Amino acid sequence: MLHRQVNIPAGLPRTGADCPKTEGRAVSQKLQRDGPWRHLWRIAGQYAKDSVFDVAGNDERHGILTALSPNPDVTIHVTLLAQHPSAIAAN
Repeated sequence: MLHRQVNIPAGLPRTGADCPKTEGRAVSQKLQRDGPWRHLWRIAGQYAKDSVFDVAGNDERHGILTALSPNPDVTIHVTLLAQHPSAIAAN
């Protein structure tokens, strides 16, 4: 799971904040269409989102994370998830 928190600095012009957002949207939509980006959730009341990826391993995960536009105003936290043996729903 990937948690992304955006912290736009006060005084940054709107156009300065929109450029990385536009680039990131194109990458995220391609990854969603292609399949590895399984879920995208907005965190209510925050400029943040949680995403769930279905990847084969660390190399694929690293490739996805580096494909996202780097932005010093975004904090990223990665939590590795695994299917629980007692879960009845197959993923």
